[in-house]
Amino acid sequence: MTGTGVLPAQDLRQLIEAGAIAADPAILPAQVQPASLDLRLGSVAYRVRASFLAGHGRPVADRLAEFEMHRMDLSQGAVLEKGCVYVIPLMERLALPHGLSAVANAKSSTGRLDLLTRLITDGGTEFDRIPEGYDGPLYAEVCPRSFSVLVRAGQRLNQIRFRAGQAVLSDAELAQLHAAEPLVDGVAVISEGLGFSVDLRPREGDLVGYRAKPHAGVIDLDRIGHYPAAEYWEEIRTRDGRIILDPGAFYILVSQEAVTIPPDYAAEMAPYLAMVGEFRVHYAGFFDPGFGHAAAGGAGSRGVLEVRCHEAPFVLEHGQVVGRLVYERMRARPDALYGEKIASNYQGQGLKLAKQFR
Repeated sequence: MTGTGVLPAQDLRQLIEAGAIAADPAILPAQVQPASLDLRLGSVAYRVRASFLAGHGRPVADRLAEFEMHRMDLSQGAVLEKGCVYVIPLMERLALPHGLSAVANAKSSTGRLDLLTRLITDGGTEFDRIPEGYDGPLYAEVCPRSFSVLVRAGQRLNQIRFRAGQAVLSDAELAQLHAAEPLVDGVAVISEGLGFSVDLRPREGDLVGYRAKPHAGVIDLDRIGHYPAAEYWEEIRTRDGRIILDPGAFYILVSQEAVTIPPDYAAEMAPYLAMVGEFRVHYAGFFDPGFGHAAAGGAGSRGVLEVRCHEAPFVLEHGQVVGRLVYERMRARPDALYGEKIASNYQGQGLKLAKQFR
């Protein structure tokens, strides 16, 4: 493997064969995505007093001994309670070769459930960031924010993306790419990535989003299309193109723009600017090659926005820029694109809740 960029699926399979990515039990073919690898929960969860990072030279196991309150067996399933923090050893471990680093993020359905999931490592000083040459185990820190959830060993809440060198597109390069192959269906706002805005004037009706209900029941993550949305979500409707976000509340909204990720690129959603408002957008930030791409059946795919308001009520208005997509080059085109010959739940999406709801 040579060159810089985000590693595609075929390179990930080579790393697995070489033992640079290992797991017990063995990694399943379905875990390999076009530009990332799904990670699986292990068989035990540790309820801890607080979120933590291991810190330089310290293994996570030592910090667990400091902060553990109790542990739970996940082999038959267990409930992670809303507002609590858990650390779960993952089945996968890494022995990264020189020149390869990695970054992790929550999977789409995880973010849409407001299930804060972050990767931590031995010696780690940042969440979700794995340095070159890391050799050791992986852990997920999981904090359910809106709903208590029933989880089991082997479930996949987060994913990891591997990089050789730096391949982030500059604003000039992003503008050139947009000119050659439009990345949004409208005017491109380019500043340290591709800006996107919120849609509060839908073409049909007045439904613009959902707000999580504060006292809903437990969600079994394995039950797909099972839960009535009305029992867990309040519909948000407006006819004047604006809504007021309540402090502490969690919202599902949608971008005004349809977004395209060309086959030779990957993207990550990032916060826009702290100065634009007292809220955070999107916990699950990976966009795979082919998302929204017409050739992969995704024309018109919009970005679903997971929004949490912070200290003060905030007026959010139609067309307000709320986030940005940072594009990176792939080291090679993946042998299968998002939505093409693989099960991709959110290709061609508009406003859409997590796959557990109906």
